[in-house]
Amino acid sequence: MIVTLIVICEVGFWVLLAAGLAVRYLLKMPRTGAALLLCEPLLEVLLLVVTVIDLKNGAEPDWKHGLAALYIGSTVGHGHRTVKWLDGHAAHRFGGAPPPRKPPRYGMARAGHEGRIWLGTAVGAIVATALLQTAIWYVGDAGQTGSLRSWMYAAWRAAGIHGLIALSYAIWPKKGPAKEQEREPVRAEG
Repeated sequence: MIVTLIVICEVGFWVLLAAGLAVRYLLKMPRTGAALLLCEPLLEVLLLVVTVIDLKNGAEPDWKHGLAALYIGSTVGHGHRTVKWLDGHAAHRFGGAPPPRKPPRYGMARAGHEGRIWLGTAVGAIVATALLQTAIWYVGDAGQTGSLRSWMYAAWRAAGIHGLIALSYAIWPKKGPAKEQEREPVRAEG
């Protein structure tokens, strides 16, 4: 049931996103579209409530509960940025706004951009860890919580690997073509 709900939440995220942007830009109803976009966190709240109820009803903590925590953490860490990015593109395509700024491609500006994306992954790992630790305390039996602990380690392994990749942009910044560097200075994303 939990895995099915995770799939439903992911599909629901994209359906609400598409509906919110369509209502906002195609139907020219910005407030209604914004309201639909603001409903997206309710999907994660629903998943959290169902997971807690499942554990309360005596379900043995396993990989499904860990996956739910990781999904919620990832959505908290990266959801807003994803919605903002797609909203900028929809505003340009359907609302007459200027094209959104592209991320920097070279130098320390690119490293800063990658670092900000990594912060979303770190936030996701923190949220997942908090949810998993709360579930461990809630269940209380150390013998049954090994699966939940392994998901904590998985969250931090992913954050660590992503952090190393982001750090590589600062250690070995990519240099742009000489002509492009002379014409336009690299700006940090705002």
